[in-house]
Amino acid sequence: MRKYFLTAIAAATLTMACGAASADQLDDIKKKGTLVCGVLGTSEPFSFPNPQTREIQGYDVDFCAAIAKSLGVKLEIKPVAVAARIPELLQGRIDVIAANLGWTPERAEQIAYSDSYYAALQKAASKRSSNFKSADELAGKRISSTKGSTSEAAIKTKYPTATSVTFQDPPTAFLAMQQGKADAFVVSEMMLLKLKQQSEATQPIDILEPQLADEKWGIGMRKGETALINHVNNLLQKMETSLEATELFNKWMGDKTEFKMKRGFKIEPIKG
Repeated sequence: MRKYFLTAIAAATLTMACGAASADQLDDIKKKGTLVCGVLGTSEPFSFPNPQTREIQGYDVDFCAAIAKSLGVKLEIKPVAVAARIPELLQGRIDVIAANLGWTPERAEQIAYSDSYYAALQKAASKRSSNFKSADELAGKRISSTKGSTSEAAIKTKYPTATSVTFQDPPTAFLAMQQGKADAFVVSEMMLLKLKQQSEATQPIDILEPQLADEKWGIGMRKGETALINHVNNLLQKMETSLEATELFNKWMGDKTEFKMKRGFKIEPIKG
């Protein structure tokens, strides 16, 4: 009986110790000396391979780097598929997600979001030869998007009678539209601007109005990790105040880039 009692105490103590260790992810990251940040790796200008070095770079990567620097640890970038973003985080294979992660009520039930560091418009595009004049004409059509993305969710909400055709990444979904497998393609306005420029000389597309949705992107973290969540939010606010966040936007999307966009948002809490 005594042996059983002591074994039970030891097991309970071990469980509490493991729970305490896993409950402070911020401390764990500092101890291991590395922040593992999940990014898409296929979404220019947010995370994509450098043409010369093949290393993944971009807006999301720079925010990952800022978090790692603020913690005094090395950064490890891990490409993840759209549908695998939240599972990879919940299973502990990545520490944070910076991967075009738009806020949705369903995702917010599973993970914690930082303050928004980007605001994206979801828009539809079609081949110019299709002669669509408005996004309102897409009801009942075949529309492609990335599987598990907010673009897919926007299609289902905006066009309940449409057929949603999904693919593993935005370039493949776009190609499906170009090949006639879909009537239109939905993704963030940022990506559509780039695709429009690239396809103008071969098979031009039109970006259709009005927009389908306006989504806020946040850094994804596991729920209950209060220290890490607070640290990331404090850092983001400092980056906003110091204009570092604005500089990163201009670096990847501003007037001197092919996107020529102006920053019309600021870092702030996401209001669900």
